[in-house]
Amino acid sequence: MLDIRLLREDRASVERAMELRGMSGVLAPVVEADERYRELLRDVEALRAQHNQASKQLGRTKERPPELLDELRVLGERIAEDQKATKDVKDRLDALLLELPNLPDRSVHEGKDASDNLVVRTWGTPRKFEFQPAPHWEMGEKLDIIDFARGVKLSGTRFYVLKGLGARLQRALISFMLDLHTKEHGYREIYPPFMLHRECMVGSGNLPKFADNLYHDAEEDYWFVPTAEVPLTNLHRDEILDGANLPLRYVAYTPCFRREKMAAGKDTRGIKRGHQFDKVELYKYVRPENSMAELDSLVADAEEVLRRLELPYRVVELCTGDLGFASCKTFDLEVWAPGSNEWLEVSSCSNCGDFQARRANLRFRSEPESKPQFVHTLNGSGLALPRVFIAVLENHQQADGTVLVPEVLNRYM
Repeated sequence: MLDIRLLREDRASVERAMELRGMSGVLAPVVEADERYRELLRDVEALRAQHNQASKQLGRTKERPPELLDELRVLGERIAEDQKATKDVKDRLDALLLELPNLPDRSVHEGKDASDNLVVRTWGTPRKFEFQPAPHWEMGEKLDIIDFARGVKLSGTRFYVLKGLGARLQRALISFMLDLHTKEHGYREIYPPFMLHRECMVGSGNLPKFADNLYHDAEEDYWFVPTAEVPLTNLHRDEILDGANLPLRYVAYTPCFRREKMAAGKDTRGIKRGHQFDKVELYKYVRPENSMAELDSLVADAEEVLRRLELPYRVVELCTGDLGFASCKTFDLEVWAPGSNEWLEVSSCSNCGDFQARRANLRFRSEPESKPQFVHTLNGSGLALPRVFIAVLENHQQADGTVLVPEVLNRYM
């Protein structure tokens, strides 16, 4: 959530930031609601002052003049009406603020959409095959490790079944990533619930904006996690952290559930997109002054997974028009998939600044007696399946149709 003071003190800068996100004109109803809210607050304060003055006047008289009693009654009714109106307007203002995205960091380059993103570095050289590399959907069926037909039979389109060594490869990748991040990168592993309260979705920025993309149990108001970012954001909701303990670094494996409302006919082959997928998520709570350095560190931790899996990849810096809702700066990691003949996003590493912290009330004290301030939060996939699964199959396939599993996975396979 944006700090309303930014809008009050420098509306032009906030409007410009929204324009860079392709969201011109969204501030007018917010400004209108805020002005009305402050006007009502002033009215209530003035009425209370009149009510206090009349009460004092009544207290100084032995008699109870009817006109003074009538004045107190009328003032009390007006105060009650204005208080209700104030609450209604404040609720509307908060709802409008929850719909506004984060402001891009000044270091983010301007651009309209993904076509304006910048490749900032690459690693590895795409392999030159002496044969035509097969796509993973063909490999999966020939190796009998992916069963598309039975996935559809069980759950419908965009679902599949991993079998035998396919299931084992999936489990190996998850275990490898968790071990790497906990043993070498300093993250603490968390195993969170996969169903969460509504306020957790609000805190992370998923509600109310993206309700249509989430799976929801209406009876008990549970929301299925679209990513472990959500429970990790809310792990310390409404807490004041000790600044001496920052940064906090967490890693979590969860399945992820998303409606994935895709265009008809888009990405219909294989397992690139689905309503359920697995992911290892990295998350940080950091001091504001360190958040950009911590973002670079987060990206490096995610990159290390790809290097050890011997997968060619590139790092892409997102432009202002392609940033995620909660992000102020983002780097994507894209891995090369030779059989599919495309770059696949396997991680999106974002600095959210204090945007999520304001929504989830995440604060810290620099010193024991200092005033609490909002932490900065960062998140990134470390990494996301099944696209890493795809890249392993397609990059390490052999001429006879088998797959030479990367050496780092040998102990898990």
